[in-house]
Amino acid sequence: MASVVGNQGLRRPLDLAFLTAGVAAVYVGAGRLGLLRQLVVENAVVTPIWPPTGVALACLLLFGLRAWPGIVLGALLVVMSITSVQPDVIGTLVGNTAAPVCAYYLLCRVGFRTDLARLRDGVALVFLGALASMLISATAGAGCLVFTGKLAAHSFWLVWSAWWVGDAMGVLIVTPVLLLLPRAHWPPHRPRWTEAVGLTVVACALLPFVTRSSDSLLFLVYPLVIWAALRFQLAGSMLCALAASVLATVAATEETGPFARLSRIEIMIKLQAFNGAMALTALLLSAVITEQLNTRRSVQQACQELVEVLEHLAAGESPQLRAARDAQDRRDQSHSG
Repeated sequence: MASVVGNQGLRRPLDLAFLTAGVAAVYVGAGRLGLLRQLVVENAVVTPIWPPTGVALACLLLFGLRAWPGIVLGALLVVMSITSVQPDVIGTLVGNTAAPVCAYYLLCRVGFRTDLARLRDGVALVFLGALASMLISATAGAGCLVFTGKLAAHSFWLVWSAWWVGDAMGVLIVTPVLLLLPRAHWPPHRPRWTEAVGLTVVACALLPFVTRSSDSLLFLVYPLVIWAALRFQLAGSMLCALAASVLATVAATEETGPFARLSRIEIMIKLQAFNGAMALTALLLSAVITEQLNTRRSVQQACQELVEVLEHLAAGESPQLRAARDAQDRRDQSHSG
């Protein structure tokens, strides 16, 4: 008995260590991807989309508060890869950890479900998980830059808004995709393969075109997102939104296509408006469609059960009597076996 207790005691710290290392590794990988595309706003470098915030919140929702040491470690490693640890960096680390933890607490308080099958879950993720909670990281990051003299006071709000939108976009685009992974089924259902291939082909042709065209054609992305949401719900719409956001961010940082001949501030505003509107459309529309489909399935199931009850009553046999007889038959079969 003592050895069993000892093994259980060792297993928990070992599991926590593996979880911390795994979360930190994914956080660092997402951070490296986010740093590939940057915008300079008032001499401060910001990222239009900061995927680590989405990774951090998804890990907290999937694994609970046990994931927060991995978030801290991952944020520290990302910072150390680009600069040394300084007072403003410590404030940024605190903000990048506190923001997803706050989002986790707020979502838990409202009964958030990770399947995002209800409209209220999509609304909660948008307003509590992204827009409200990411105020903490943006305020901590931009405030520390001003406090240490690396950013002029009059530039605070512009850098703060860019920081806030970048973190919020990480939650809106990355978190839903990661929450879908544990529920993904492979291979997918065969009847949808043809349409899925068609949607993929259209997306591969349309998205590079609209994000590289000198004409303002970004609005053509919305019919694609709507198609994906109608037919494939959250999985289809968020993957389309993620691909479109990545390609639009690449075009914006290279100042090509619809972002050519614009100032840095105009590029940031146009890119963030497009990414935000597209992510909101994909998330909320798919949540509404999924909720309606679930309601229709529940109604169909209730109707089927009602039909069975009516058939039993018409046959002169009550449901309770039929259930008791079925249970007795099962007991007789088990005894005879």
